[in-house]
Amino acid sequence: MSLRKQGEGDGGPARPAASPEAPEGRAPGGCSPLLPWDRFSAWLHCVCVVGFDLELGQAVEVVYPQHAKLTDKEKTNICYLSFPDSNSGCLGDTQFCFRFRQSSSRKLSWHCLLDQFDRDLPIYLKKDPAYYYGYVYFRQVQDKTLKRGYFQKSVVLVSKLPYIHFFHIVLGHIAPEYFEKNDPFLEAACSDIDRWPSPVPGKTLHLPIMGIVIKVRIPTCHDKPGTTEVLQTAHQPSPQISIALPTVHEVDLFRCFSPVFFHIQMLWELVLLGEPLVVMAPSPSESSETVLALVSCISPLKYYSDFRPYFTIHDSEFKEYTTRTQAPPSVILGVTNPFFAKTLQHWPHIIRIGDIKLSGEVPKQVKVKKLKNLKTLDSKPGVYTSYKPYLNRDEEIIKQLQKGVQQKRPAEAQSIILRRYFLELTQSFIIPLERYVASLMPLQKSISPWKSPPQLKPFNQEEFMKTLEKAGPQLTSRLKGDWIGLYRHFLKSPNFDGWFRTRRKEMTQKLEALHLEALCNEELLFWSQKHTEVETVDLVLKLKDKLTDGENLPVKPGTMEKLQMHIDSIILALPEDLQGILIKTGKT
Repeated sequence: MSLRKQGEGDGGPARPAASPEAPEGRAPGGCSPLLPWDRFSAWLHCVCVVGFDLELGQAVEVVYPQHAKLTDKEKTNICYLSFPDSNSGCLGDTQFCFRFRQSSSRKLSWHCLLDQFDRDLPIYLKKDPAYYYGYVYFRQVQDKTLKRGYFQKSVVLVSKLPYIHFFHIVLGHIAPEYFEKNDPFLEAACSDIDRWPSPVPGKTLHLPIMGIVIKVRIPTCHDKPGTTEVLQTAHQPSPQISIALPTVHEVDLFRCFSPVFFHIQMLWELVLLGEPLVVMAPSPSESSETVLALVSCISPLKYYSDFRPYFTIHDSEFKEYTTRTQAPPSVILGVTNPFFAKTLQHWPHIIRIGDIKLSGEVPKQVKVKKLKNLKTLDSKPGVYTSYKPYLNRDEEIIKQLQKGVQQKRPAEAQSIILRRYFLELTQSFIIPLERYVASLMPLQKSISPWKSPPQLKPFNQEEFMKTLEKAGPQLTSRLKGDWIGLYRHFLKSPNFDGWFRTRRKEMTQKLEALHLEALCNEELLFWSQKHTEVETVDLVLKLKDKLTDGENLPVKPGTMEKLQMHIDSIILALPEDLQGILIKTGKT
């Protein structure tokens, strides 16, 4: 079994015997048989090692497993995004994260099961089919034996999963040893990952990796927002558990926001409204952490626009995102290159941060500055914007967090307070929308099994605005301000568009599920006996379509089995020649 060096053939590696969790090579859930590396693929697309070549510059030296496909465009993006800009001066070890567009669509051999896992995730943790994450461990140390005088190399985990904290821990364990032991160590680590159980939401998972066991729980869409399910522990703590992670995806929110401490509420508004936002930071770790903190501050609402935790001038979307011929796009960029201070000067909202310190001192008041004052990346830290927030500033949260700093409250506790504040703010904002959208659902009594499912009523902006007078955010939030103006702006944003499309799809599926349940409660065999053979065959074909579509609908348990029994009984009552034809037409 060997790693693939760039340019070598794609011969398949030998594989260890199938894990006992997949008896006879079967994937759970009735999908196609498990193939070598399917378990690995459920967590990672591939692992890359990127080195520096004096003639070629950054180059992908190793891709593992061998068969993992990356287009030339994807490789180029990985190469440039896995090294800090030269001005960052990142000596020693640096960890950060980036996100890049997938160039071509690929389906895994057991994608049906992974899609099921995805359905059970909270909306903000669902995979985006168009993007990959790159989790980077970069090392730069002096080495006089090399022409360049420095050893520079990155280990990159490429994944669809936005489990930032989890992969940060995994990389922190395997990358330093890889730099000492080289390819065989990485090969062994990948084999460990290929024995992991599937990333099932809601289950406590034990993941062995190179001598340690990481214990994690992936959240589900049924978890109460803002709560972290405590990992269940046996009466006797297991000696094998080396690390129990309280979260797979959360960043240190307070540490990330401490440089712009006094403007957290304004930044929440900018992210909520999908405004173009750039974070200028001294290093990729600070830029990526800050961008990820911004995206997470509107949770449990999903941020629907693009975001790049670390963005460089070599990125394939550089021209698209920096052009002056049109308004800046709805995107959050994290940058470190001083060139961006000039290139993105026309952007309406810029956050400039210095080195993020540990939360040991009271942050100084940083004023909002006008954009014309931002000339170079050497400009003072602050928020550069002419944006006027819709809501009055909440002084209570500022005082509470300042008091925490003075009393040396642990950073984790500060982050919990800040996360709860953002959650309550987002929920106060979104609950009136949820309530109004729920009123667009037709009454259940209007659902007839013999007619098409009824349609949702259209979203009427003015009608919604009228509901705010009695059932607006004032019921749950103490904040004053122009809530109506904030809603009007939000209704034009990509986040509203994405949120409403998702809700409409869920409600349409609910209507289809209720229609299917109503159909299953009818005496379909009795109906078929009163109608012609042509009408009965037409009914069977329609029921078979519903059987296929119903797999993705939120129907009550036993509904699909009941539908199958209806189909079987109707077919058996038909002449034999018709029975043969209908049985062959799809599974029955």
